[in-house]
Amino acid sequence: MNPTVLIGLDGATFSILDSIMEDGTMPFLREFMNRGVRAELLSTPNPLTPPAWISLMTGRSPGHHGVFDFIWAEERKTDHYFTLYNFRDIQCETIWSIASRQNGKVCSLNFPMMSPPPVVSGHIVPGLVSWKHLRRVVYPPDLYQKLKALPGFNARELAWDFDLEEKAARGVPKEEYEDWIGFHIRRERQWFEVVRYLMQHDPCDLTAVLFDGPDKILHIGWRFLDPKIFPEAPSAWERKIRTLCLDYFRELDGFLAEIAAIAGPDGRVFMASDHGFGPSWQVFRVNTWLHSQGYLTWKELGELDEKSNESVKRLLEKHFVLLDWDKTTAYARTITSNGIYIRVAKRPGQTGIPIDQYQSFRRELTEKLRAIQDPVTGESIIMCVLNKEEAYPGEHNEQAPDLTLVMRDHSFVSILNKTPIVCRRPEIEGTHYPEGVFMARGPGIREGVTLPQLSILDVAPCLLYSLGLAIPSDFERPLPTEVFEPSFLQAHPSTVGEPTQLPDSYALETGKSSLTPEEVAQVYKQLKALGYME
Repeated sequence: MNPTVLIGLDGATFSILDSIMEDGTMPFLREFMNRGVRAELLSTPNPLTPPAWISLMTGRSPGHHGVFDFIWAEERKTDHYFTLYNFRDIQCETIWSIASRQNGKVCSLNFPMMSPPPVVSGHIVPGLVSWKHLRRVVYPPDLYQKLKALPGFNARELAWDFDLEEKAARGVPKEEYEDWIGFHIRRERQWFEVVRYLMQHDPCDLTAVLFDGPDKILHIGWRFLDPKIFPEAPSAWERKIRTLCLDYFRELDGFLAEIAAIAGPDGRVFMASDHGFGPSWQVFRVNTWLHSQGYLTWKELGELDEKSNESVKRLLEKHFVLLDWDKTTAYARTITSNGIYIRVAKRPGQTGIPIDQYQSFRRELTEKLRAIQDPVTGESIIMCVLNKEEAYPGEHNEQAPDLTLVMRDHSFVSILNKTPIVCRRPEIEGTHYPEGVFMARGPGIREGVTLPQLSILDVAPCLLYSLGLAIPSDFERPLPTEVFEPSFLQAHPSTVGEPTQLPDSYALETGKSSLTPEEVAQVYKQLKALGYME
């Protein structure tokens, strides 16, 4: 197999990368693109980390792979059960297993939802896990001891130190920005040391590492990096934070250069993001609006089980359980899904709308959402309302939101019971936009070309083709041939192979349990710190 490297750049966007390549902050990346191809990469309908990265890893859209959010939930009688998605929830085979079972050796570093790890030929170090539990979720098990022996190894910075991650919270004090950015520079160094060690001492056919710092930096630092909004006469503090943000990207550029150098002239290097980024300026409190329209009723606090202050606190942090289910027909569970769930009475005696009224109810709700206006400008605040068949076609779309909202500024909705329903943020923040990045360079890849927009579903076929493997027949998109030189394609024609295997047909590492309650609480804390929960 031809050596192939995938570098994930979480949240990367050309609107920022182009400006910092031009000013000399990322000279290697500029040279890389000049000698390869680049294209915008369209994310999943709701451009969110878990569904997007899993689509990239499987070549399948969320309606087929079954992951739509960080959180999975279902209604049970008068209450809801919810937990975090993990690897067992992915309903399609990943490229790691596709390559591994065809005698390829693979390495997957820091990708989300890879815990508990599958058995592969190679290495897996999952992302989005607590440093306290990292040891027991790497594969193979003896890999952790090898990593621990690396000079400067620090599990707190390689995985998640949730106390430090809280500094990403909205409204973070100015004096903590510097520590936050510095932490992510150090954290990327940790992942770089891991991937460098494995590439040099135990190389794989497919090596993939995810640098998630761009997302973290852009969430809090958009206004310092966007040349359109950075002030002409910045304060000393604004100049300092911009410099620190640029320091992050400058160091990242060095990591990219060395990874490409280790891959060598015969290796192909692909870079991709799960989504892009852009400015957000509005707040839409969707559950407050649903309440105002009579679709949602809040439970009175006095009705909660107040066995202890701690139990009440936990309930208050998970707002969608604070509803009077007998009187609620539509609600939003999380800010990250940007989705509204419609409660349908599928059997006599159940609460919700009658099943034969579902379509008319959904149309009515859609029309009302499209009519919501900015109280100051009179403009529509929702750009598009997608039903689940449009946004998430596939055999697993029953778990998808009934309606997915695309806000005019691509912001996440708020699910808090607060007013006003629509308002402006105190200052512009960075948020997920659908247009991410794709870049590639190496033997057989076209040089100096900007391609039309690609889909995030195009990445998996590119990687398998680069490895010399057939494209599975159940992938949703064929190989994007425009990435490669015509002469190379003629000499190495792509082939369509057998469909992927069902998830239960490849083994999970035995003895690996789902996340403990402590781990779930830690990850919820992380999501809240990043602004993904309220």
